[in-house]
Amino acid sequence: MPDKARGIDPRGPRFAAAITSVLLLIDVFLGLTGASVAAFVLLVAIALLFLWGVVSPRTAPWGALYRAVIQPRLAPPSELEDPRPPRFAQGVGLFVTAIGILLFAVGVPWGVPAAAAAAFVAAFLNAVFGLCLGCQLYLVLQRAGILGRRPASAA
Repeated sequence: MPDKARGIDPRGPRFAAAITSVLLLIDVFLGLTGASVAAFVLLVAIALLFLWGVVSPRTAPWGALYRAVIQPRLAPPSELEDPRPPRFAQGVGLFVTAIGILLFAVGVPWGVPAAAAAAFVAAFLNAVFGLCLGCQLYLVLQRAGILGRRPASAA
């Protein structure tokens, strides 16, 4: 990370993932019990939250809630993390939920619960075990030179 002072508390994204995983689990349940329109609407709301997390992570609701209510009650984090991988992970969540929305829009009824289930697995792993699949994908793409690093300029 170029500037360690700009790191984020790693507990914030895990808190957001916990709330997101609950919403996604509700969405899977709605999709599997026949409430497909309600599941679709909830998935659109979740996708908008992912979009918010990509566009403006400082103002995203779950992060703001964490910083205002939870973080002041905790000891400072032992280390900070680079904000780019969690932000990329929000983009991955947006992509997965957008696929579910698109599938529903073209008439695939299982698109919403399938996309919500896939996103739930990722959010749950992050919330419970601290394993951020989107962050891991970011690191793989960074090592491959696809993301996060600019090629050295010729002098």
